[in-house]
Amino acid sequence: MSNFVDECNINVKGGDGGAGCVAFRREAHVAKGGPDGGDGGDGGSIWLVADRNVASLLAFRDHPHRKGDNGSHGSGGNRHGARGKDLEVRVPEGTVVLDHASREPIVDLIHHGDRWLAAQAGEGGRGNARFLSNKRRAPSFAEQGEHGEERWLRLELKLMADVAIVGFPNVGKSTFISSVSAAKPKIANYPFTTLEPNLGVVRMDDKFEMVLADIPGLIEGAAEGKGLGHQFLRHVERARVLLVLLDLAPWDDVTPQEQLDVLLAELGSYRPDLLDRPRLVVGSRADLVPEHDFDGLVVSSVTRAGVPQVLGALTELVREARLNTPEEEAVTIHRPVGSEVSIERLDDGSWNVIGRAALRAVALSDLTNEEALEFAQQRLTQLGVDAALRRAGVQFGDTVHIGDFSFDYEEDE
Repeated sequence: MSNFVDECNINVKGGDGGAGCVAFRREAHVAKGGPDGGDGGDGGSIWLVADRNVASLLAFRDHPHRKGDNGSHGSGGNRHGARGKDLEVRVPEGTVVLDHASREPIVDLIHHGDRWLAAQAGEGGRGNARFLSNKRRAPSFAEQGEHGEERWLRLELKLMADVAIVGFPNVGKSTFISSVSAAKPKIANYPFTTLEPNLGVVRMDDKFEMVLADIPGLIEGAAEGKGLGHQFLRHVERARVLLVLLDLAPWDDVTPQEQLDVLLAELGSYRPDLLDRPRLVVGSRADLVPEHDFDGLVVSSVTRAGVPQVLGALTELVREARLNTPEEEAVTIHRPVGSEVSIERLDDGSWNVIGRAALRAVALSDLTNEEALEFAQQRLTQLGVDAALRRAGVQFGDTVHIGDFSFDYEEDE
């Protein structure tokens, strides 16, 4: 089974907030103590963090669920519950987070240390001491803890490499990368040996380093999903330079020029801007064809003939590309939770109230407690829910939903 995984689904669940406490002081010589119920602690959030020491998404293949710690409940004596610990989930540099349903990108975690809040923790409920007022001298209610956010996300890895090595299957990509770096890919004399990308670090004599990615073989139609190459085309996207290897000894009588035409067509079909990347075109497996008419650099990874020249040319291209390529920043498509109250009409004719503050006012309250119900109603009015319902055209007797709570609408006198 492969140890390299470059796409997966992940379920993230922020920790729930702890419940607030209903308590009253009990002191000697004090006939009626005031409320002293403490607040519940906030839950722990889930953060995705880019880490250069993580190579793939393998950790999520069989274990996709990640959950933050719950907050502790409050207690008497104004003792607040402990906050749940945040959970940092380490992912490789170059991980793209997408909406699970729409597959739209949400954030790119490109650089080591980039962080993104994947699941917001639930806030702790307030204890009854927080509801003391001139009109409410002995509040008999507290808030429940808020549930943490839960969502499914799609993770896709785009390798971060200076050079992407592309070519037909069995053209010698794996042999080349193993001959110039410490990478040890599987190598055999048949097509589609490489079933996963391989990364190798090349260190030159002047201590210059560059990262090479061996991309599994492309064939004609790869951009439309044929063969295996379509699974890995996205790993070419972030490469600064392309090394195109052309087989000088093709099995199917496909000439080097025909190979080049197919490869460039596939890259351009996938992403047209890939054709603008600096590229080095090299004839490969020269040891099998002593006589050829290829006009350009040739290499034999077996005998190492031509390897220094190819590495030298790549070094110059990478140096220049690094100077001319601005540092890519993590791009986030913000989808914040709306703070404003809005109303939507459902297919069954009922109405749904949207907005975190309104949902909290209901979800955190014990609506079986008359005092708590009254407080929730006041809070909804302050948030403008009543006015929003009237503007939306809600009529007497219509059913209104706020989270899990439903009621029949009545106009206030």
